[in-house]
Amino acid sequence: MELERLLNLADVERAARRRLPAPVFDVIAGGAGDELTISANSLAFDEIKLRPRNLVDIAEVDTSTTVLGQRVSMPVLLGPAGYQRMAHRDAELAVARTAGKAGTAFALSTVSSYKLEDVAAEATGPKWFQLYFPPGGRSPEKVIRRAASAGFDALCVTIDTPTKGLRERDSRSNFSVPLRISPKLLAQTAIRPSWALDFVRGGVGRGTLGFNRKVLSMKEAGNALSSALRPVTEDDIRLVRELWDGPLVIKGVLRGDQAARLVDLGADGIVVSNHGGRQLDTATSTIEALPDVVEAVAGRTEVYLDGGVRRGTDVAKALALGARAVLIGRPYLYGLAVGGEAGVRRVLDIMQDETENALGLLGYTSVAEVERSCVVLPHERWRTPLQAVVAAVD
Repeated sequence: MELERLLNLADVERAARRRLPAPVFDVIAGGAGDELTISANSLAFDEIKLRPRNLVDIAEVDTSTTVLGQRVSMPVLLGPAGYQRMAHRDAELAVARTAGKAGTAFALSTVSSYKLEDVAAEATGPKWFQLYFPPGGRSPEKVIRRAASAGFDALCVTIDTPTKGLRERDSRSNFSVPLRISPKLLAQTAIRPSWALDFVRGGVGRGTLGFNRKVLSMKEAGNALSSALRPVTEDDIRLVRELWDGPLVIKGVLRGDQAARLVDLGADGIVVSNHGGRQLDTATSTIEALPDVVEAVAGRTEVYLDGGVRRGTDVAKALALGARAVLIGRPYLYGLAVGGEAGVRRVLDIMQDETENALGLLGYTSVAEVERSCVVLPHERWRTPLQAVVAAVD
């Protein structure tokens, strides 16, 4: 496939759907319950309208910014996602290489398909390590020390997985890790030989990091992750803060009061996230939750957003509402499935081009210039004329 023919992220998703067996595509695309939160994440962006300013020279638009003090080429980062071997045999290795070449940051999941040291060796740009707590109440000290030794720049603790989400697509397809050979999967792979060949070439039994120094089998890692799904407490955050000297990011926040408390506990960054709609269905969309979190932290920490970002205009809206940057997940996994490293790069190129276009059309020449006045939230469209005048004067 000629990747240049994929003009937007929807094109990339459709191409991935054609290439991947249905059970594999569903585990990437699916969410919890009726998947209303997945839809809400995107629809909430659509409800926000843009107000461009004109009479501005936009001959040069700079999409670069800083994240935790490090320069990135765009306010679009690659968020953590586990079991990437299902999409492509190069998995996280390809993602790390691509992020570095594109000049942006990526986050490696605890349940990576490759050892964190091997992935870190491929990275030339900012890299975060996303932490799930080990099963059985064990201390995360070992894996945190490994991440530090491997040179990861930030630690990202996910706090919204106290138990598993009800992912009905996976139940219906009888999905399991490792992939269970079923009549449905055999039928799907028979008509998708390119995916099957790639999977075999990567090693059918290829393991994943899990929580230990050894590479676990996919089954062992899946069991380890399931047993690790537990509430993260304030004491856990305090422990991690003691063990980790670098920037600490907390992912999975939808409430301003919780975000403020996490800053008190030592968080250097907050990711407004509902786990891509994969945990609690009908949870608040992330762009709706963003202003509350930004207001609550009051500039004491950087705030990021993930969930539903599919266009450069979405990036602009998040920036206007106070996000430092956004993280994407499913889109780059679709790109990985379609074209490996080149597919991930195509996704990043699309996002950078669209973000540059959106900023320019809004009348901004840099990310730093984006301001709240360029967006209109749904409730603001119903103001009376007098209310609008008063707001403008204020």
